[in-house]
Formats: sequence, C-alpha cells, structure tokens
Amino acid sequence: MSEALLKLEDVHTHIGAYHILHGVDLQVPKGQLTMLLGRNGAGKSTTLRTIMGLWHASQGRIRFAGRDITAFSTPQIADLGIAYVPETMGIFADLTVKENMLLAARSAKRAQDMDEARLKWIFRLFPAVEKFWNHPAGKLSGGQKQMLAVSRAIVEPRELLIIDEPSKGLAPAIINNLIDAFAELKASGVTILLVEQNIHFAQRLGDTVAVMDNGRIVHAGSMAEFSADAQLQQRLLGLAL
Repeated sequence: MSEALLKLEDVHTHIGAYHILHGVDLQVPKGQLTMLLGRNGAGKSTTLRTIMGLWHASQGRIRFAGRDITAFSTPQIADLGIAYVPETMGIFADLTVKENMLLAARSAKRAQDMDEARLKWIFRLFPAVEKFWNHPAGKLSGGQKQMLAVSRAIVEPRELLIIDEPSKGLAPAIINNLIDAFAELKASGVTILLVEQNIHFAQRLGDTVAVMDNGRIVHAGSMAEFSADAQLQQRLLGLAL
C-alpha cells in the first residue's frame, strides 16, 4: 500500500448531545481510490464532513500530507487542494452552469480566466456540462447536476477529491459515465475518497476499502480481497457483493 495522503487517528465527533464518531482510524493511500462503505447511519457522511471541517473533531487527529488539519476551517482545508462533493450536490439552482463553475474556480474572476485546457478536459468527461453551459443549473436532470457537482470540484487541480454517494438515484448509463470519469481522474494522479452504496460502482473503482459501523472503522483492506470474501461482506454489510 502506498503512503497515506489522508489519515484519521482516533477521531471522535459530537453533534450537539450526540456522539456520532467513536474513534475513527482511516487511511487514504495517495493516488488510489478508497471506498468508504457501511450501512445507513454508520457515520460515513459525518466522517467526510469532519474531514472538511464542517463539523470539528472533539478528539483525535486528522492529517493531510503529514500536516495536522484537525482545527483548520473549511476554506483553509479547501486551499490545501481538497475538494468535497456532498450528497446534496450543493448546486446553485438559480445560477447558470457557467456561473456555478466560475464560483468554484477561485483563481478566476471571469469565465474567460478559467483554464481553457482544463475546461476542455472536463467537457470531454462530462459533455452535458458544455451542452448546458448557459442554462440555469436548476433545470438540469439529477445526473446532469451530479456531473456539474463533480466538474466544479475538479475545475482547478486537486490533490484529494471527497465525494458522498455520487450514484444515488441515477440511471445506469449516467453511473457508467461517472465510473469512467473517476477512473480517468484516478489515472491522472488524483486521490479519491468515495462513499457509495452502489456495489457495482465500488467493485469497479475501489483500490482499498474501509467499512464503517456505529461510528467506527470495523474493516480496512484491499477492495479485491473484500470483493472475494462473501462471508465478510455478509457480516459487515448484511449483503454479498
């Protein structure tokens, strides 16, 4: 396994009176795609939000590229080259696709200032983003909104991409498009941490896997080995891949 770009050590998170994460230990190897699996309510989304500083760890350490970012604010974390696509996608419905992209391209003040070569690459990954460039984002389909959400996350070079359930509610053709795009992103050197319920998605893309239950990581290892062990899948997830 390559060195960890992101590492969580004994991370606890409280939300009000509720203790959600109970000592999460997680490593995301550099240049690989790590799947975070688990039943509903296991703490997966809370883990992602804690990494991004949207909720702060009440105990433990979060390290990125060897640097302690536990107490960093969300803008500080984003400045390190970490992008986050929430389950809700976070699209600005009243703005056009172009305006949504421009907001994410923090080094550009106008659409003309965005990296043209990078936009062409994104348009090749997600043709719908180019097709609906001047359309209100709120008019897009669910799959098109997800493509826009990922496109915003990668409109500038990122070291780490964190994505929460990108395939949820999408048609199989759109899911296959996302799989191809994430595979190309990984091949370009981007490290990816992805929460996913679609097992086909997980099997095709994952290099490593971590399984959560009740606010803890209960299994971590290679995706290939996990996929081959039906008994382990049944015990941890209540299903077989």
